[in-house]
Amino acid sequence: MSDIAGKGCESLIPLGDRKSLEEIERSIITKYRKDIWSKFIKAIKEFNLIEDGDKIGIAISGGKDSLLLAKLFQELKKHGKDNFEVEYIAMDPGYHESIKGLLLDNCNHLNIPIHVFESGIFKIAEKMAKDYPCFMCAKMRRGALYKKAQELGCNKLALGHHFNDVIETTMLNLLYTGNFKTMLPKLKATNFEKMELIRPLYYVEEQMIIDYTETNGIWPLNCACMVAAKKIGSKRHEVKELINNLKNNFENIDKSIFKAAQNVNMDCILGWQKDGEQYSYLDFYNIE
Repeated sequence: MSDIAGKGCESLIPLGDRKSLEEIERSIITKYRKDIWSKFIKAIKEFNLIEDGDKIGIAISGGKDSLLLAKLFQELKKHGKDNFEVEYIAMDPGYHESIKGLLLDNCNHLNIPIHVFESGIFKIAEKMAKDYPCFMCAKMRRGALYKKAQELGCNKLALGHHFNDVIETTMLNLLYTGNFKTMLPKLKATNFEKMELIRPLYYVEEQMIIDYTETNGIWPLNCACMVAAKKIGSKRHEVKELINNLKNNFENIDKSIFKAAQNVNMDCILGWQKDGEQYSYLDFYNIE
């Protein structure tokens, strides 16, 4: 089931608390030019995230990150190089009607023409992994979004992962799985032919997204999953808190974690994986 939302949704947010569409859009290239807009453009250019003729599916969860991502793409088409097409895709994984109403209301006010489709993923994920469904839910969401993007003729799917997601993922892998692996700015889909995933908010810090959202009076969705809401102290939240605490004693430690993935010294690594093959430094120890 697919439809485009955008009309006839009664506002759920007091209008006095929310800035006008014009003010919200203008703030991106004025107040937040340095901390959001410029970093968005930097990621696109540095990692070649958009190419001529691309059709990009923008995943809209209704959260602060995806709503900002949608507005950035709209501004890029207005003020940048309009060499690509976009589709704004919103999946309903089983939201309560009030939550879905907030999603539609935000997109209506922000002039984001979303394609909404239902998946029922909340219920499926809870049945398959009742104790901790978040990983399963995220995996299934990704697959459903890829599929919908393909149906709409897209060759890329854009997600709203930001700078803090990157460093938290790096630390999660280091502390809990014993490997050094980070979140990449773009990668090829494994199960969806000729599809790529891109992360244009790669350099944008979460605090600036929060500031932009609160300043403009936008009420974003959180996870909205009642199962996850009952879980206290997830590993990702623990790592987020750990990094914040470390910043009290180590200046710019978040930026150091981020840069570490760009400055791996292969001469001082015990082992690594490449294309599914495992290597040891001893394999090359006696090679001159």
